[in-house]
Amino acid sequence: MFSRLNPYWIWALFALPGAVFSYQALTSTDPRIIQTLVHPSGEFSARFLIVTMMVTPLAMLFKGWGFTRWLRKNRRYLGVAAFGYALLHTLLYLIDKASLEVVITELPRFYIWTGWIAFAIFVPLAVTSTDYFVRALGPNWKSLQRWTYAAAVLTLLHWASLHDWESPTAALVQFAPLAALEAYRVWYWYLRPRPAQA
Repeated sequence: MFSRLNPYWIWALFALPGAVFSYQALTSTDPRIIQTLVHPSGEFSARFLIVTMMVTPLAMLFKGWGFTRWLRKNRRYLGVAAFGYALLHTLLYLIDKASLEVVITELPRFYIWTGWIAFAIFVPLAVTSTDYFVRALGPNWKSLQRWTYAAAVLTLLHWASLHDWESPTAALVQFAPLAALEAYRVWYWYLRPRPAQA
């Protein structure tokens, strides 16, 4: 079922929350609507990032399952969607602040600069996500994509440190499945018992 899903439908599905956010931003009479949408747009970026990074360990855990094959086939779509919502999140933040001076003043705050660095990492990852760059970069493409782990850590810190660390639970819960799967991945490759060689 998943393998027969048209890529245009996949993009439409991924873009649906963003379309809802954009519609609300353009039509709402609430003067705080932009500020209200900053956080959920960032959450969607983080969730797409988490799912993207879960693909490989899930494929290891559920070998041969149709759903994991579909995830592997569409992993780059998921990654680009994560960047798309990160871009929307950033634009909404800038519109909400409406002042370069305010943006610069907030940069030293931990939950701000972690977000900016995560976004900066996202940019080259998204730009090089096409087949052209995969071919052009060769083995270096995978090395570049490993920066996703740094972006994920920074995204977790950015999310968890909002509101002065008063409630990091939501971020930790969201990232917990990824942490568990990555732990399984480390165990599988480095720690699991190996059959003794004759």
